Amino acid sequence: MLSYLLTILIVMLIYILLAFSLDLQYGFTGLINFGLVGFFGVGAYTSALVTMNLGLPAWISFPAAMLAAGLLSWPLGRIALRLRDDYLAIVTLGFSEIIRLVIVKEDWLTHGVQGISGVPRLWPEWRSSASELFLFGALVTACAVTTVVMRRITQSPYGRTIQAIRDDEVAVIALGKDPAIFKTQVLVIGGAIAGLAGAFYAHYITYIVPDQFVPVTTFYIWMAIIMGGVARLLGSVSGAVLLVVLLEGTRFLRGVVPGVTDAGMASFQLGVIGLLLILFMRFRPQGLFGKRSAS
Repeated sequence: MLSYLLTILIVMLIYILLAFSLDLQYGFTGLINFGLVGFFGVGAYTSALVTMNLGLPAWISFPAAMLAAGLLSWPLGRIALRLRDDYLAIVTLGFSEIIRLVIVKEDWLTHGVQGISGVPRLWPEWRSSASELFLFGALVTACAVTTVVMRRITQSPYGRTIQAIRDDEVAVIALGKDPAIFKTQVLVIGGAIAGLAGAFYAHYITYIVPDQFVPVTTFYIWMAIIMGGVARLLGSVSGAVLLVVLLEGTRFLRGVVPGVTDAGMASFQLGVIGLLLILFMRFRPQGLFGKRSAS
C-alpha cells in the first residue's frame, strides 16, 4: 500500500512540473502548446541515453535533458513569430508527433518501438524502495525550486511583459517591445521544465517506449491547468493533484459500474474526466483557483 501511495505521489509531482511548463506558456504568455509531450519525451530519452551510453550518473543527465528539450523549443519559437493561436496549436501538435516518429525510426539510437529498458534509477546502489524515496525527495525539491523560479519570473517586469503579450500583443509592440523574443524565451524555459519532468519519469519507470509519449498526455495536462485555474501556480498544483486523483480513483470503479468491461474501463475513465471538465467549464470556467474574467 505504501509503495502504491508513493507511486501516486511521484506521478503527481511529475504532472505538477508539466503543468508548470504549460501554465508558463499558455497561462502567462498565451501560447497554445499542444505538443508538450514531445519535450517530455525528449527529456526522458536524453536522460536515459546519456546515462546508459555515456555511463554518467543519473543526476548529471538531468541538465542534459533540460538543455536538449529547451534547445528543441527554440526552432518552435521561431515559427511562433509568424503564427497565431490556432495555427500554433496545430504546429506544436505536429511537432510532438514528428519527435515521436523520429524516436520510432531511429532505432539504432532509441531502439525504436522496443524502447529502452533498464534505465538506471536515480541512485541504483540503493535498494528499490530507498531509491524511490530518494527520487521522491528530489522531485519535491525540483517542484519547490521550480515554484520559486516561476514566481520570480511571473512577478518580475519580465513576467508582466509576457502577460501583456498574452492580453494585448499589439499594445506591447506599440511600446517598443518585441514579443517574438519573449515568446521564444518562454517556449525554451517551458520546454526545459518539461524535459526535467521527462528525466524524472525515465529514471522512475526505468523503461521508456514511444507509446508513452502520445498526445493524450498533453491533453491531461491541459485538463489539469484548466481545472486548477490558468496563470495561477496554485492552480497548476491543485489541477495536477485533482487529475491524478481522478485517474487513479476511477480505477476503483472496475466491477462497481454495471455493464463496463475491463477493456472498456479506460474509455470510461476518459468519459468521467471529460464530463468533469465540461462541468468545470459550465459552472467554474476560471478553475479552482483562477480569477473570474471581468467580462
